[in-house]
Amino acid sequence: MSDRFRTLRGMGHALGYARVSTTAQDPSLQTDALAAAGCAQVWTDVASGGRDDRPELARLLDRLLPGDTLVVWRLDRLGRSLPHLLSTISALEGRGVGFRSVTESITTTTAGGRLVFSIFGALADFERQLIRDRTLAGLEAARARGRRGGRPTVMTPARVEAARALLARPGATVTSVAKDLGVSRATFYRSVLADGVEPPPRPTTGGHGDDAVQAEGGAGRG
Repeated sequence: MSDRFRTLRGMGHALGYARVSTTAQDPSLQTDALAAAGCAQVWTDVASGGRDDRPELARLLDRLLPGDTLVVWRLDRLGRSLPHLLSTISALEGRGVGFRSVTESITTTTAGGRLVFSIFGALADFERQLIRDRTLAGLEAARARGRRGGRPTVMTPARVEAARALLARPGATVTSVAKDLGVSRATFYRSVLADGVEPPPRPTTGGHGDDAVQAEGGAGRG
């Protein structure tokens, strides 16, 4: 950290952030602790930790200046998850703003605190890699058992047979049968006509555009 950053830090203010999940919860424990920690002002949100829209936090972040320190009662009051917490703190440091958690006695304004957050970052990377490796291993095991990952198809073999029977009716069109089955025309072409099954010929008297079966068949095969 630069000497300029340390100088600004000494001139800045401690600004607090508190959060409770519901209006039934009392934020006094947090706000009292933040006041005791020297916060000149505290912004409080009533929102679950998983929400992105926290208006008081947004106002506080806009208010912070280089040299200031954002103070929370506990780490989970700020971050939705460890990666989100680390990302937020990294963004603060990029602006010359420090961070401090009262309960865990962790701060980015000291070398020891920055080391702790570096370790947190390494642990978060390690966790992401573990999840990725487990996901890939699961997909490989599924493929070995003859299964494929992804969303299950809505067009089961029974529905495909039903679709072909409906399509064989006089006057049937791809559009009307797909609508009856609740699927898109793209899904219909891919599932029902992919193996070379031809749509019925265009009626001698019929509509135009999307209802013209011959045109639809051509579009699907094109």
